[in-house]
Amino acid sequence: MTRKLSRREFGALVGGAAVAGIADGAGMTVPSGVVTGRGVVGVARIEGDATSRLDEAAVEAAMGAALKAATGADNEVSAVRSLFSPTDVVGIKLNCLGGKRLSPRPELVSALVDHLIAGGVVPRNIILFERSSRELERAGFEISRNGDGPRCFGTDNDYDRQPSISGSIGSCFARLVSQMCTALIGFGVVKDHDLAGVSASLKNWYGVIHNPNKYHDNQCDPYVADVVRHPLIRDKLKLTVLDGVTAQCHGGPAYRASGIFPLGRLVASTDPVAADLWAWQVIDEERTRRGMPTLEAAGRPPRFISTAASHGLGVGDPSQLVEVEA
Repeated sequence: MTRKLSRREFGALVGGAAVAGIADGAGMTVPSGVVTGRGVVGVARIEGDATSRLDEAAVEAAMGAALKAATGADNEVSAVRSLFSPTDVVGIKLNCLGGKRLSPRPELVSALVDHLIAGGVVPRNIILFERSSRELERAGFEISRNGDGPRCFGTDNDYDRQPSISGSIGSCFARLVSQMCTALIGFGVVKDHDLAGVSASLKNWYGVIHNPNKYHDNQCDPYVADVVRHPLIRDKLKLTVLDGVTAQCHGGPAYRASGIFPLGRLVASTDPVAADLWAWQVIDEERTRRGMPTLEAAGRPPRFISTAASHGLGVGDPSQLVEVEA
């Protein structure tokens, strides 16, 4: 059972500092010393359809509200400064496989960039990236490798020369991640995946290794968790954002019109596992509403979520998931 709180209730509960032994009747317990972001998903409402451009003022407000809800900060600037320093090179990994109809919307990404800059991150040190420049362009982003920034380009097969091991994966990582960026943000969408079950937060990081095709057996478990627990990701990943204005409950990871539904949510979390757990819940809710089997009943539960939680990457237990409504 997910505990739902308003941002004001959450702020009163944690005092904007570390959580100290908080529990509720549903069994949600957070150990002393764990930062407020663990298990917390900040959710802001924002309406729109799959094709129309979102209102700029509404987008800026929703992004700021989601960041505050995710971090417990009093304002957007404090939220950003709690995660990033002015000297960071921040890479924002987008998920653009679905093209313009099922990728992070440029106006939402632009709003995140604006808040990062307002929080002190140098514009040129913000890099929007995907596996390829072609995928970025198909999703509506303009390639920019130079100038004062922000920059936007694909990794375009520029990988480390030697693979490194993490659990059961052996992969060459994109040099942009291994050598350029000091901090990372995952920016995905809320959608199902025909093999993994869910592709929202953690699965997005398959896009930074040279051989993701090798790691799709057994619902991508434990491989998704093994990619993210590599120090190049684990030690740098500070924030996850999900575009849930429209979502997809069936037919993913590519765009499939019959699986699209209006969700009207923008999500931010410092816990990438909790973000996937939240996405799993809303996907299953829509599938149930349509009379479809849940992902587990359909034989593709996102097993990697509990595996990632077992490695300390975040919260995978629904009783410990806290949805903070912005």
